[in-house]
Order: sequence, then structure tokens, then C-alpha cells
Amino acid sequence: MISSIGKYIIEVSSSTKDILSLLSKILYWIFIGPFRKKPVHLKSVSYQMVFVGLRSVVIVFFITVFTGIVLAMQTAYQLEKMGATLYVASLVAISLCRELSPVLTSLVVAGRVGSAFAAELGTMKVSEQIEALETMAINPVRFLAAPRFLALLFMLPCLTIVGNLSGILGGFFVGTNSLHINADLYMQTTFKYLELKDIFTGLTKSVIFSIIIALIGCYEGLNTKGGAEGVGRATTRSVVISFILILLADCAVTTVFYFSKM
Repeated sequence: MISSIGKYIIEVSSSTKDILSLLSKILYWIFIGPFRKKPVHLKSVSYQMVFVGLRSVVIVFFITVFTGIVLAMQTAYQLEKMGATLYVASLVAISLCRELSPVLTSLVVAGRVGSAFAAELGTMKVSEQIEALETMAINPVRFLAAPRFLALLFMLPCLTIVGNLSGILGGFFVGTNSLHINADLYMQTTFKYLELKDIFTGLTKSVIFSIIIALIGCYEGLNTKGGAEGVGRATTRSVVISFILILLADCAVTTVFYFSKM
């Protein structure tokens, strides 16, 4: 058992080293590539932005709007006992912006986009298309990984903002219809207690989560082995690992903001 644990630790440390190496290569091609006249193709970035962002808007909207509805109903049940039903508005907004919207949006994107990255790149790997790119002197990291990284880095915070607004809309629907709070008063209470630091916290998390999703998806895809079965394993691993790292990163970032009193 001890030897198994030792092998697992070695494997994790090796994978971590490889993932950090991939990150350094992506950053190299993003910042140094243009000076070598080998920039990341904007057409590829825009295509990935459409895939990552626009095609995820609907599912993010529905998940966060229903989360806002449920959160408003659950908190109203307790706040009614204290005669503080009005504060459902601020509680929903702050909870969504600081925590629920960035985490739920990132989990959705990791399941939809991260798995797609791993499957696409994994299929290219096992079918030797990546080796063909190297034969043509095309760097796979610059051509395949960097556009996906940039697309996620830009679009996940945008999707988080969509999640914030749709979640607040869900809470607004409950507050004005079920709780009979005046619409103007509901919105005033929402933005009275919602501060810029709440929005900043959520967006900071979304940037970190986007890096995690992009790196894990691309790493698993570029290191796929074993044909179609290997592609399936890589896709599953990318989702599971992304989920775990997102929750760990969420805990770490929340701790930093909490103890720094930001």
C-alpha cells in the first residue's frame, strides 16, 4: 500500500510539472510569439470564443436563474421569521456574485468545454494529426492550446457576469411575485449592499478557474494514449480533475479574500 501511495505521489508531481510546463509554453507563445512573427492566430481564438462563450450562454443562464430562484425561496423561508424578507434581495445578489455564479458557471464550462478540449486534442493525438503538425514545423501548443487558453480566459468571466445578472433576475422574480416586494425597492436593496469587491471576488475566481479548465483539458488531450479508449479516459479525467481543482481553488481564493478583509 505504501508503495502504491508513493507511485501515486510521484505520478501527481510529474503531472503537475508537465502542466506547469504547458502553461509556460502557452504564455511564451502568447507574449513572445508576436515578436518572433509567430503570433497566436486570432481566427482560431475567435472560433474558440464562440464555442466557449456564445454556445454556453443558454445553459449558464438557465442554471443560474433557477439557482437564484431556489436561493431566494430558501432564504425567504428563514428571513420571514425575523421580519427581514426584504434582505432576500441583497443576500441573493452577494451569494451569487461572490460564490455561486463563478463556481457553477465554471463547473458547467468544465463539463462542456473542458471535456470537448480533451476529446478533440486526444483524437488528434491518437490519429497522429499532432505529429503531422510538428512535421510541418507548426508548434501544437501555439496552434492548438494557446487559442483555447485565451478563449477561456476572456469568455469565462463574461459568462460569470451573465450568471450574476440571470441569478439576480431569478431572485427578483421570486421577490416581486411570491414575496410581494416592490420591484424598485427590491433593486435598491440589491445594489445597496452589493459592493464592487463582491463582483471583483467572483471575477477573480472565474479567471483562475478558466486557467485550470484550459490547462487540464489541453494537457489531457495532448497526452492521450491508447486509441479511442484512451480518448474516453482523457475526457473523463479532464472533467473530474477540473471539478476537484476548481473547488480547491475556490476554497483557497475565498480564504485569501476572507483573511485579507477584502
